[in-house]
Amino acid sequence: MGKGEGNAGKLRGEILERLKEVQDPELKMDVVSLGLIREVSVDEEGKVSIVFRPTSPLCPLAFKIALDIRDAAKEVEGVGEVEVEAVDFLWANQLREFLRGEG
Repeated sequence: MGKGEGNAGKLRGEILERLKEVQDPELKMDVVSLGLIREVSVDEEGKVSIVFRPTSPLCPLAFKIALDIRDAAKEVEGVGEVEVEAVDFLWANQLREFLRGEG
């Protein structure tokens, strides 16, 4: 394992720990325990990509949860840009555009 891979793996673990503090406002449980985080990837420059699945395709709080996920990941030391993508969500394209505008 190269140095970059080790740092990315460590950063990924720290991000997942931080995401345990992000709660679904309706269910009062964290997004990691709920299984909403499908993927967290980190490149050698600290760019993070997070894929999450809202609790339903019409989840009314998906935009808030996505912002909370992004903001929580950004708080981890060593993280650069953070991209959050929703899957199995009716307004995934609108969410992507919203997050770009909030960047």
